[in-house]
Amino acid sequence: MTMVMLLVMGSFSCTAQNGQKKESAVAVDSKIEVYYFHFTRRCMTCNAVESETKNALQLLYPEQLKNGAITFTSINLDDEGSKAVAQKCKAAGQGLLVMAGDKRIDLTSQGFMYAVNNPDKLKQEIKKAIDPLLTSK
Repeated sequence: MTMVMLLVMGSFSCTAQNGQKKESAVAVDSKIEVYYFHFTRRCMTCNAVESETKNALQLLYPEQLKNGAITFTSINLDDEGSKAVAQKCKAAGQGLLVMAGDKRIDLTSQGFMYAVNNPDKLKQEIKKAIDPLLTSK
């Protein structure tokens, strides 16, 4: 019962961007950039999305992270300096985005759905989004 309460409370404590996986145009670039947008005040799920995304990238793409082909950046939307990047990525709220060339892949729903209870599924979703971008280079 306690576990169910924690899950329910965790799912309502964040106001993540809602929506399915979306792609839209962005500046052309050969680098894959993974962004996690958040606010200063964060819940357990918000923190898990960031940490599980970092872990997944380190496990799946260690060489690409090392050579800069893939980057991960956590951005606090409450900081004044984050506004330009948020506009570039079309991030209006919390979100997990993969940007590459003219692609924008929104993994926000998957991040918030799986980070706490099924991190392996989140890792699969990240891989499913990034692998085609690596092969299209």
